[in-house]
Amino acid sequence: MKIDFCLPNQNGKNVCLKDFRGKWVVVYFYPKDDTPGCTIEAIDFTRNIKDFEKLNAKVLGISADSGKSHCSFIEKHDLKIELLSDAEKKVIKQFGVWGKKKLYGKEYEGIIRSTFLINLEGKIAHEWKNIKIENHVEQVLSKIKELRKED
Repeated sequence: MKIDFCLPNQNGKNVCLKDFRGKWVVVYFYPKDDTPGCTIEAIDFTRNIKDFEKLNAKVLGISADSGKSHCSFIEKHDLKIELLSDAEKKVIKQFGVWGKKKLYGKEYEGIIRSTFLINLEGKIAHEWKNIKIENHVEQVLSKIKELRKED
């Protein structure tokens, strides 16, 4: 099943998944700009951006934060990835990453940290749900390399 969406990036420019046909696309969903885990994850993707580019892969981060929040986050940590804003949570829910979470014994609704690898035709090739940040970027890179060999 092909999936598509269009969301504004940190600068308010609409970015559509279909614009990247012919490329691998890493779509990662994260809870909140400039929080500890999300910062580590964004910095890890940034640190490895050249490796993704060599593999013909684009990295897109999505949260419900505003474009203004994304701009501050990018500037503060010198991020080299594009961040998309899904304030209405339509894409977040389309990918099934909105759900119950627990923090300090309290249950609440939020984004479940997840990553999707979209293939050259715009189909989901692999997904990681409720991920642990440590070594995650390396896992994504390995999966792209593995799937490229199968092409």
